[in-house]
Amino acid sequence: MEIRDYVRERDRDAVFRIWREVGWYKEGRDEIIDLFIDAGRALVAEIEGAAECLTLSAPGTLRYLDETLPLSAVTSVITSLVARRQGLARRVTARLLARDALKGAAVAGLGIFDQGFYNQLGFGNGSYTLGFAFDPAQIQVPGGHRVPRRLGHDDWEAVHRSRMARVPAHGQVTLTPPIITRADMGWGDTSFGLGYMDGPNGELSHHIWIGTDAIEHGPYNINWISYHTREQFRELLSLLGSLGDQVRLVRMDEPAGIQLQDLLRQPFRQYAITEGARHPARARALAWWQMRILNLNTCLASTHLSGEPVRFCLELEDPVSRFLDADEGWSGIAGEYVVTLGEESSARPGWDAGLPTLRATVNALTRMWLGVRPASGLAITDQLDGPADLLARLDRLIRLPVPCPDWDY
Repeated sequence: MEIRDYVRERDRDAVFRIWREVGWYKEGRDEIIDLFIDAGRALVAEIEGAAECLTLSAPGTLRYLDETLPLSAVTSVITSLVARRQGLARRVTARLLARDALKGAAVAGLGIFDQGFYNQLGFGNGSYTLGFAFDPAQIQVPGGHRVPRRLGHDDWEAVHRSRMARVPAHGQVTLTPPIITRADMGWGDTSFGLGYMDGPNGELSHHIWIGTDAIEHGPYNINWISYHTREQFRELLSLLGSLGDQVRLVRMDEPAGIQLQDLLRQPFRQYAITEGARHPARARALAWWQMRILNLNTCLASTHLSGEPVRFCLELEDPVSRFLDADEGWSGIAGEYVVTLGEESSARPGWDAGLPTLRATVNALTRMWLGVRPASGLAITDQLDGPADLLARLDRLIRLPVPCPDWDY
């Protein structure tokens, strides 16, 4: 078994065979798959002369309060049916993380098929994403909306720029290659967008992108909504509400900082009326994403917290090292550190016997640092432990907005 860079001329047929075997392939979407592969780093595991596992990452950014950190977004991990249970996915993904870390990525993130697998590589659960399915006729927002512009697949460059400029929020993920947006837009046969050209030079300022397999009555899936001001958000919601004359159901994730239920008329009544229907109105919460720190120094240098500083010794475990060779150049971030968290934060290798000790995996530490859950809660459910006084001080200091990636990948 050999792990190496993907080479299109050598590996494309085998990789497309894998996509077909696992049921991810869509007829007529060969160009879109190529775009996803070309958007960043691609590694394969080769067995008997053929690629049997593919792992992809795309460069991006993570918003941490007012700071922006370089992100490795793992966009695909896929293994053929003949190569399952060989440890290929873990080893190839670990190698991908090492390569991206050496190139400067401070954090890595991915979407999960279920929790547990990527925890073996140091990833920890993100916060819940709240999703709503509702009749758009039930939307109630102040003001109205103007006639929008239609957006199609050929508008991908303008759409990507609009996504890049959307309102910032803690935990927000942005994938920087424009071809990622082109691929996202091209995956659905009947997807389309609506938006407004209110930028300083007539650029696309705010828009929604919609996917559906049922054009007439829906459901419509809001794949993303991009805006920069509250007035723009309200206009897009009013626009979405106008579709209620014909569309019966819309599915939409709650944007960062917004309580979507505030903008729906009698939501509990709709849940009761549609219970048991084919497309019921409902709300659901799901932690579909995970993240892990790749460079502790970079992440803490960008961490500025208001409150009394906290200093402690950190015993950090990183499970990714089990899947990396010694000569890889990066084998995770396990070790002993003296950590300061506050307005100016840092982590330096070493030990101070006069400080309390926090013991954690990188999985749990990442969740605490992001504000997914407080230290005291992680001490109950995850691999993080320390004196009660230290946990209480960390709880008081790390009070962050709920992290919201706002980008499916």
